[in-house]
Amino acid sequence: QVLLVESGGGLVQAGGSLRLSCTASGRTFSNYAMGWFRQAPGKEREFVATITTNGDSTYYADSVKGRFTMSRDNAKNTVYLQMNTLKPEDTAVYYCGADPYEAGLREDEYMYWGQGTQVTVSS
Repeated sequence: QVLLVESGGGLVQAGGSLRLSCTASGRTFSNYAMGWFRQAPGKEREFVATITTNGDSTYYADSVKGRFTMSRDNAKNTVYLQMNTLKPEDTAVYYCGADPYEAGLREDEYMYWGQGTQVTVSS
């Protein structure tokens, strides 16, 4: 069992920045690839970013590439999502997930999920 807790969401103006954190407890954090997904009202959950177990590779959705950066600190059992140049269309609940196999791009590849943190970008 892996317990994930996200934090760092909030209200920000377009063009601003936020840094989300996701802290894990339970099983060995460094054994899991981690991902960020988001779900806007009335839409399905979508992939945002993922990172390999040791942090040497990251992958991003085209919609956030160049604006968002995902990183991890295995000593702190935490992953981060630095979000810059935020747009109103980034408004969503952001979820982190733990993938026991590889840095997956699909929601069904993730075994554990946090409760989500709300990000609202005003225009």
